[in-house]
Amino acid sequence: MSAPVDDEVETTGLQRLVIGVVLIVLAIGLGIQITLEVDIDIDDWWNSFVDVFSFLRPLALVLNFLGGGWFATFVVPLGTAAILLALRRPWGALFALCASAGSALIVQVLKAMFGRARPEDMIVVSDHGSYPSGHTANAATLAVIAVVIVPRLWVAIVGAAWVFAMAFSRTGVHAHWFTDTVGGTLAGLGAALVVAAFFTPALDREARRPDR
Repeated sequence: MSAPVDDEVETTGLQRLVIGVVLIVLAIGLGIQITLEVDIDIDDWWNSFVDVFSFLRPLALVLNFLGGGWFATFVVPLGTAAILLALRRPWGALFALCASAGSALIVQVLKAMFGRARPEDMIVVSDHGSYPSGHTANAATLAVIAVVIVPRLWVAIVGAAWVFAMAFSRTGVHAHWFTDTVGGTLAGLGAALVVAAFFTPALDREARRPDR
């Protein structure tokens, strides 16, 4: 690998690290702001407004299953890793597993830090801690994994749509406040990018293999 390529890879890794850390800090800052304020106007407004789209609730319930619990915790990361291993991307598989684990850790730490109550009209079963949304964080992490492994515009667009759909669905079933989904997006993106920063050299070498 030539020196210019080495420099480019190092720069990419550093950019991912800085952006990831900034996003996590923003997630923490939003959590602090929520904690310090008695009411968040946009949360109350959105929690009522989203009922206009109640006809989408069956889809939201499907996403409730796909984006959390044992399915999102085990099946999605392990399934992603298995696909990458089949494609002869072992570093990609390890990155996907570490990014998923790192995102889950960040979310649980933030939930414990802020202990925010969920909306009273929640229609699904969820654990304690409304901020941030773990489902949305999972979706954001998966989007980053996909873009890092397959850096294409269409992948980024599909990933963004997935995150938006998951965030919308979480408020649609009143499992989260609007700002919970913003925090989940920040945390999921941030955690995945920080992990990606450390895997950047290995992922780049793997992508440049002659047999690929």
